[in-house]
Amino acid sequence: MENTQRVVARLKGNSMTKTNAYKAAGVDVAAGYESVRLIKEDVKRTFNQYVLSELGGFGGVVALPEGYQKPCLISGTDGVGTKLMIAFMMDKHDTVGIDCVAMCVNDILCQGARPLLFLDYIACGKNVPEKIARIVSGVAEGCVQGDMALIGGETAEMPDMYAADDYDLAGFAVGVAEKDQIVTGQHIAAGDVLVGLPSSGVHSNGFSLVRKLIFKDNGLSVDTRVAELGATIGETLLTPTRIYVHALADLIVPYGVRGMSHVTGGGFYENIPRMIPDGLCAKIDTAAITRLPIFDYLQKLGNVSDRDMYNTFNMGIGLVAVLPQNQADAFAAALKAKGEAPVILGEVIASASGEKILL
Repeated sequence: MENTQRVVARLKGNSMTKTNAYKAAGVDVAAGYESVRLIKEDVKRTFNQYVLSELGGFGGVVALPEGYQKPCLISGTDGVGTKLMIAFMMDKHDTVGIDCVAMCVNDILCQGARPLLFLDYIACGKNVPEKIARIVSGVAEGCVQGDMALIGGETAEMPDMYAADDYDLAGFAVGVAEKDQIVTGQHIAAGDVLVGLPSSGVHSNGFSLVRKLIFKDNGLSVDTRVAELGATIGETLLTPTRIYVHALADLIVPYGVRGMSHVTGGGFYENIPRMIPDGLCAKIDTAAITRLPIFDYLQKLGNVSDRDMYNTFNMGIGLVAVLPQNQADAFAAALKAKGEAPVILGEVIASASGEKILL
């Protein structure tokens, strides 16, 4: 009898060990289920008539909108970078999802895509359901701003790869465009006009330099209030990246937009030349740009050259469109009617030197 009791007790002990083994290794499956429960309503508010699947399936299903003759899918992926570290410092996680969507959807918009769907990927050291829910609420808000459905995602709890309070966030956007309406920049010509759309701030690029200037070199904190910014450093830096879908999607084809550039990592010098054909150059009048206070503050704080500023940051212009000169005024008026404040940045000129941008 005594031996039998020992065997039963040992079996029960082994069963408990197996049941809790994954949690003991650092992965809480129950927390994963709770995260899914908390995000359901936010995810569902992004759904539209094209979504054919429910949350929780192995894959998301979306129907192509009708009316396309030769539809092409345009995709993009990106993350938020070290801007996430500002969110960690402030323990504020409900806006970085907007940044994640913006970084992806603005890219595919630049090729003329109508956004269709979005997927997110969160990797973390510890799954805290309430934190995951705040992150995903931002992703959902970004999808609403970008007219796309959040049809799936992944939350990977990896305790040996990330510290308990850390996470990374990436996204994947897919849109559709008629084959002969894809924006490539190949039809840009000398005399075309560059029109810029204002940014909301630093957006999601250049944060390694930002963090060095503010925190490492000058010992400031996210709670430091700066008079010229009218806010704390943390509040200013966490301002979400603008999403330009509502402003631009309906205007690309009617106004003959020939090229677009999302001003991200590498600033003006890296991104604008990506749409300019060989033999041409984007001549930009920087005096036309209303520089946001954060850029003047950063430049002064680190004694950064103009060249480095325009080679790192968006400097107040988040997206640049190129179109024929005879469409520029009407295009700008259409943007103003949508509440935008477009800036005529300059023109495209011939270039024998091979340079594709002149500031």
